[in-house]
Amino acid sequence: MRNDLIPHVERIVRRRMADQQAGHGFDHVGRVLRSARKIQEEVGGDRTIVELAALLHDVGDAKFHDGVEKSAEFTRQILGELDVDVATIDHVAEIVDNLSFRKGDDAKPLSLEGQIVQDADRLDALGAIGIVRTIEYGAAFGQPFHVSGNADGTHKTGLRHFDDKLFKLRGLLNTEPARRMARQREAFMRTFVDQFLAEWQE
Repeated sequence: MRNDLIPHVERIVRRRMADQQAGHGFDHVGRVLRSARKIQEEVGGDRTIVELAALLHDVGDAKFHDGVEKSAEFTRQILGELDVDVATIDHVAEIVDNLSFRKGDDAKPLSLEGQIVQDADRLDALGAIGIVRTIEYGAAFGQPFHVSGNADGTHKTGLRHFDDKLFKLRGLLNTEPARRMARQREAFMRTFVDQFLAEWQE
């Protein structure tokens, strides 16, 4: 395998994702890569697989491809053009295709490397960054952050997203290092939500 594979893939992904924003651009990928490396250092696994899957996990995000998830397809294309061995391509593509929250019960079981990248991806939805990403997504796709009297969830809002998804993530993490990082981030988010609602009601 070529020695410059990771930086080369990083350049390709950065270029392909240049127009993706709303909290799901390359800045997100970079943070996932850094978190995945930290987790891998503690729990083991194949570092190259972890790095490739972290870099490629959102390269074909459905939000930017008319609702069709294409990350696994683009992963195979990119790595195939770089002459990466078939076993590595298959492993990375399977991770990319099965780590998202929206996949739910349809997801196939993840390898250790897949669990690491999934945890890193979910960590980026928590804490101060998670709050900003939620607001950025709402602004980009016309979703309000809060609507009064929405306790029943009639309106899809950024604030509702905290209960529907974000506050569930810590319980879904695979590794102890990720759970450790998630505790402080989730606590910060809960403080933010409490403060936001207190100010809103004033």
